[in-house]
Amino acid sequence: MNPKKILIVDDDARNIFALKATLKAKGFECLSCPGAPEALNLLGTDEPVDAVLIDMMMPEMDGYEAIPLIKNLKNRKSVPIIAVTAQAMVGDREKCLRAGADDYISKPIDVEKLLKLLSDI
Repeated sequence: MNPKKILIVDDDARNIFALKATLKAKGFECLSCPGAPEALNLLGTDEPVDAVLIDMMMPEMDGYEAIPLIKNLKNRKSVPIIAVTAQAMVGDREKCLRAGADDYISKPIDVEKLLKLLSDI
């Protein structure tokens, strides 16, 4: 079976580095983009992607704007999107889900929780 390919969208290179290292150690393949416009360009291609981890707070275009755009891509309607945010306040999960995210995880990321979310895809 091929490893699942995860697209990580985050404007902080340290977060991308840490997530990639963690996920690769668990047998996932990882792609990354430093922002939502780059992610939309990549997702507009035929590049296989099994799930998207997207930071909700980014300059230029945040996750709340990007998720509906990703979901509107013809070839990506069913790709699970997991919102990643440092905003772990009451109502944030609902706000992410309303934007179209399939699930939500807060920073600092609980690796076991993330792996559980990814195992369900």
